[in-house]
Amino acid sequence: MITRSLAALAASVLLPLLSACQEEAVVARPAPVTLTVEAAGHYCQMGVLEHDGPKAQIHLAGNPAPLWFTQVRDAVAFTRLPEEPRDYIAIYVNDMAVAKNWAEPGPDNWILADDAWFVIESRQLGGMGAPEAIPFGTREAADALVRDRGGRVVRLTEIPDAYVLAPVVDVTGPQGTSGAVAVPPPAVSSQERRSAGLPGRLHAPAHEMENL
Repeated sequence: MITRSLAALAASVLLPLLSACQEEAVVARPAPVTLTVEAAGHYCQMGVLEHDGPKAQIHLAGNPAPLWFTQVRDAVAFTRLPEEPRDYIAIYVNDMAVAKNWAEPGPDNWILADDAWFVIESRQLGGMGAPEAIPFGTREAADALVRDRGGRVVRLTEIPDAYVLAPVVDVTGPQGTSGAVAVPPPAVSSQERRSAGLPGRLHAPAHEMENL
């Protein structure tokens, strides 16, 4: 009887501790990785540092190296595409509120995407020439860009799927000004395009970025 009672007491103490350890292991979040010249974009396979504007890195469970993205838009699209893995445990984006300038966001300038404020639908295109979801660490900094470049401020979960999943085409305005617009997504998925040897997503030609 005493042995049974001791066993029950031990179980009541150890099981919560074991459960807590398991929960801690599940929510463990890796630290952001310094961006170097070796980093290549997950979709375009081009050097991430070859492009201006904010970047992103996504960490998958069990993978010591992050996936790199030349535009934040692509990282958000990664999380929305049904064919991509869902076991990501951290998404980091550049905080453009403290970036040196548009061309150099900083190799160690990272914040969690969940904590960021994003400016979408602005006239400021991303480093691949596509409409960008521009991240800021503060709402005030995001509002300042909206006043200067248009658009609106949203949180990560509020970014519309169509904004990041639609292919992008280059257009020319009435005075010969160039820009980029999103068009409805094609029936072919990015995985199918990659299998066929095509780019994972469509970008407009690179545009010259302006400093924030």
